[in-house]
Amino acid sequence: MSYRNKHFALRTLAGLALSLALAASASAAEQVKLRMTIWSANEAHLKLFNGIAEDYRKTQPDVAVSFESLPFDNYTTALTTQIAGGNAPDMAWIFETTAYDFVNSGALVPLTKTLAAAPGYNLGDVAPSATERWSKDGVLYAYPFSTSPFAVFVNNDLIKKAGAKTPAELIAAGQWTWPNAIASAQAVAKEPGKGGMVVRDFNYQAWQYLSSVWNGWGAAPWSADGKRCTLADKPMVDALGFIHDAIFTKKAIPGPGQNVDFFAGDAAMTITQISRASLLPKDKKFDWDLVPLPKGSTGDYAIVGQAGIGVLKAGKNPDQAAAFVAYMTNAENSAKLAQFFPSARKSLLNAEVLGKTNALLSPAQLDKVVVSGIATGKLMPGHTDFARLQQMVRSGLDAVWQPQADIPAATRAICAQIGPLLAK
Repeated sequence: MSYRNKHFALRTLAGLALSLALAASASAAEQVKLRMTIWSANEAHLKLFNGIAEDYRKTQPDVAVSFESLPFDNYTTALTTQIAGGNAPDMAWIFETTAYDFVNSGALVPLTKTLAAAPGYNLGDVAPSATERWSKDGVLYAYPFSTSPFAVFVNNDLIKKAGAKTPAELIAAGQWTWPNAIASAQAVAKEPGKGGMVVRDFNYQAWQYLSSVWNGWGAAPWSADGKRCTLADKPMVDALGFIHDAIFTKKAIPGPGQNVDFFAGDAAMTITQISRASLLPKDKKFDWDLVPLPKGSTGDYAIVGQAGIGVLKAGKNPDQAAAFVAYMTNAENSAKLAQFFPSARKSLLNAEVLGKTNALLSPAQLDKVVVSGIATGKLMPGHTDFARLQQMVRSGLDAVWQPQADIPAATRAICAQIGPLLAK
């Protein structure tokens, strides 16, 4: 090869290499990386989410989605810190307790048009009652991907060993009430190292989880319109009195500072949502059951927890993030998510459909706990400026979690403190 031809060939190869490098650089620049904050680090949950993200990338190869697990206990604080620090995620799970704050603050991207326009999405299949807390002026700002009733997981082995009646036996006899549930829990708690009834995630901090108990008395922390404190009203005082007695007199509920893990086989019962079924031991370490909440003084009741997926305006890719939310919550993926997170879609709220992705739960359990609970349940308490209210009530309840507590005085003091904030 002559010098001229060799020089030409080298220049051609150099030009081709430069073109390829520029093309690769442009391709990398075009790739969209979406980040969603979540509060679960559970392997089964992450496998499900990552699988949906991988399927999405097959049709949208330039969009990569990652999930960032933040600690449950301070999730909202960590999320708002990211937003304030200029590191907002594209999408975020949002607690039902803080839904009003996120929706009313203008922090979220409107989703109604994007979801309605997604092929085959059928937004009309989503129950209006499930979207109330996530909407404003008829516009949906976060999708309630999980509408999950609270229920009671049961360790039948521990209860039988203690000589007490199991919840299934009490239900069959028409005697599944809070006093009888506490009696069975108390019997188990007498054994060293074992606990009775665990209200999961409460830990004498997140008091809102006690709504799974006190709603059985028709109690609530504030009025339906959110403007008046009702913690000092008789239903709440009676309910807190029952809980206090179960903790300090009967020792049926683990006291302050006591940590008992039901899923390790160390407690008779725990109140939580069906998403926690993934924590059940795979080796069938104990005979477990899932039953509705016990009957309270006002009769049967159900409490529902929700989680919404919102797109942050402060994120870098709001349009692409909204499109992914539409994909993640379409009918097909909602059916997959229902394995852990019961859907707000009416077409999926039956035991037959839920049973296809909930192999651990029987049709009877799904019907009595999930389907019935969603149909009749009330949402956990939420309010604008909830973080501030939560802290004020938590601090005030410290006086209740004492052996010789004056519950009426403590609740009156709380209402005196939060009353002006509620009335705004």
